Amino acid sequence: MVVQISRFLFIPLTLTFLLPFPPLPSAAASLSLHHRRFASNFSMSSTLLHSPVAKKVKHVMEQFGDVRIDNYYWLRDDSRTNPEVLSYLRQENHYTNSIMSGTKNFEDKLFEEIRGRIKEDDVSAPLRKGHYYYYVKSLEGKEYVQHCRRLIPHNQRVPSVYDIMPIGPEAPHEHVILDENINAQNYQYYRIGAFQVSPNNKLVAYAEDTKGNEIYIVHVIDAETKTLIGEPLVGVTSYLEWVGDDALIYITMDEILRPDKVWLHVLGTEQSKDTCLYVEKDDMFSLDLYASESKQYLFVASESKNTRFNFYLDVLKPGEGLKILTPRVDGIDTTVSHRGDHFFITRRSDQFFNSEVVACPVDNTSSTTVLLPHRESVKIQEIQLFSDHLVAYERENGLQKITIYHLPPIGESLRSLEDGQAVNFIDPVYSVYLSESEFASSILRFSYSSLKTPSSVYDYDMKAGISVLKKIDSVLGGFDATRYVTERKWAPALDGTLIPISIVYRKDIVKLDGSDPLLLYGYGSYEVCVDPSFKSSRLSLLDRGFIYAIAHIRGGGEMGRQWYENGKLLKKKNTFTDFIASAEYLIENKFCSKEKLCIEGRSAGGLLIGSVLNTRPDLFKAAVAGVPFVDVVTTMLDPTIPLTTSEWEEWGDPRKEEFYFYMKSYSPVDNVKAQSYPHILVTAGLNDPRVLYSEPAKFVAKLRDMKTDDNILLFKCELGAGHFSKSGRFEKLQEDAFTYIFIFKALNMTSLLES
Repeated sequence: MVVQISRFLFIPLTLTFLLPFPPLPSAAASLSLHHRRFASNFSMSSTLLHSPVAKKVKHVMEQFGDVRIDNYYWLRDDSRTNPEVLSYLRQENHYTNSIMSGTKNFEDKLFEEIRGRIKEDDVSAPLRKGHYYYYVKSLEGKEYVQHCRRLIPHNQRVPSVYDIMPIGPEAPHEHVILDENINAQNYQYYRIGAFQVSPNNKLVAYAEDTKGNEIYIVHVIDAETKTLIGEPLVGVTSYLEWVGDDALIYITMDEILRPDKVWLHVLGTEQSKDTCLYVEKDDMFSLDLYASESKQYLFVASESKNTRFNFYLDVLKPGEGLKILTPRVDGIDTTVSHRGDHFFITRRSDQFFNSEVVACPVDNTSSTTVLLPHRESVKIQEIQLFSDHLVAYERENGLQKITIYHLPPIGESLRSLEDGQAVNFIDPVYSVYLSESEFASSILRFSYSSLKTPSSVYDYDMKAGISVLKKIDSVLGGFDATRYVTERKWAPALDGTLIPISIVYRKDIVKLDGSDPLLLYGYGSYEVCVDPSFKSSRLSLLDRGFIYAIAHIRGGGEMGRQWYENGKLLKKKNTFTDFIASAEYLIENKFCSKEKLCIEGRSAGGLLIGSVLNTRPDLFKAAVAGVPFVDVVTTMLDPTIPLTTSEWEEWGDPRKEEFYFYMKSYSPVDNVKAQSYPHILVTAGLNDPRVLYSEPAKFVAKLRDMKTDDNILLFKCELGAGHFSKSGRFEKLQEDAFTYIFIFKALNMTSLLES
């Protein structure tokens, strides 16, 4: 799985990673009411409880003769220890808690409802590795999971889609390798970013983050005794792979948190003695690390937003160091893997923008054979290799596809692949996630979900064409998927481009006459595909008559590479106008009205929310902006801020005049006006390394100073978390409940919570 670091929610995929794609945010809706009525519906009106007022300290910035004045620049403190800044953030949190205190009982009730839908004691679908089943286990009342394994019975050593991990008194003993609940006891925040088992299954290396700043400590333990092996590796990323059974490769970051160095660590030696295998000096590029499905090679990739090149390391010959597999060529993006005596390369360029797949001999990497040619209508997202099969994860017309191709025996010549076998799915709109599978088997594992289908794990026999459900997430409380309808609609953009919209609602409640409340979610950056997936907490909205919709706007990758290209750099405004066009389509087609439309976006999606609020505040009733990237020009002008240099290819380099003025024309902080705005909730994390807390803080301060309405504006900053907010599973459900209550209040719908 290939992962890029960006202001989006991407993390390296590991055995225990819950979702390899961005988790979909909460849903919500709206209802019209007068400003004063809204204020009185909260426990205190704004006349009784004054919102915080950030002091103004004039900070002048000039570029190309253009002068910008930022009165709230002082809120940025890279050390995150300035008492005055922390005091202001606490005032904002206190104000938010006070405004929301009148319906705290509703929030608690909603939280219990949401929590009541999840099976608290549960086990993930076991993953085969060697002679063991590995899985994660959640316990009733516990925030975090346990990492466990059991021996595979002798009669199941040959993989089958019908295998079931035995449990009960007669089953092989369950061994808990790592209990996150114990490790997390002394921390406000705790997250495992990597959990890697050694090839011989005797050791485990895991990376933990205890602040939310995505700077990890790696521990190595004996899988059976849990004894620590050597000293921990500190100040590293979660990119971590085994080299045999006695060494690790890992990546560290520079001062702007750019992954830039690859290291080889031999167990039992000091970290200071580790060997540096590669340094990426170009600050537009960041490093990636992953293992081939065959486990015979490790790959180090250096990538910008437009270019990616690769090195390989033979696991059996680590002393030979990294060797070039695909050279750096501007505009060529390559991802690599291995099977037998061939490397497999997925590559993209301006000529084959939706990618093609080629193979080259290990001993002659310049000689390539095209296996899957480029197609204008089909985007190859990635491939997964098996000893006898190639699985292509593709997209066509905005929908995901899995196509399976049979490969000739290892050692025989490779040729163009034809007549692939497609896996069929049941919903009109859905999400499919790649899962780790055993390379030597013919069993493909994948995860499936839709807006009405809980996350499901399938094993697919690629020889027999048989699919077997291994696990579906339990949804307690009488959930019935047949009550819900999922649809895909197409909204015309300003230039006539049709924008896909995924929709879900409960068919026995929603009237579709314009009177229903609706939440529209959007993202639209980094070529990220926000595919429709299930979220059980969203049922608290759908079961009260809400419609939930996702606008798959340009800047994302849902409709192929060109979809992304048409929503970045000097075409970035397409992202915002596509979202507005989607909102207008939903209103015109009676899914909702202006008075009943709420919007939500997170991170780069928060930029979307901030921009459309400045442009069309009349179109929405309420908005939620999570950890929003809203101070675009100031951030992109500062190369000392994490991610800035690597993202000039995404947003543009404002040190160039054309990009400066274009970015300034949509940057939310720079375009706050003296006008009426909807009800707004903004969130932030003090330790966030992707979007500095000061960006949303400045946005809120400027809105408070300039907006002309008396609608509620709330700012909630988590002082012990980062970009992904709190880490505990119940803590995250509590955040959903808080967001939903805010929206219910904005719509004057809290009466629906009384029953």
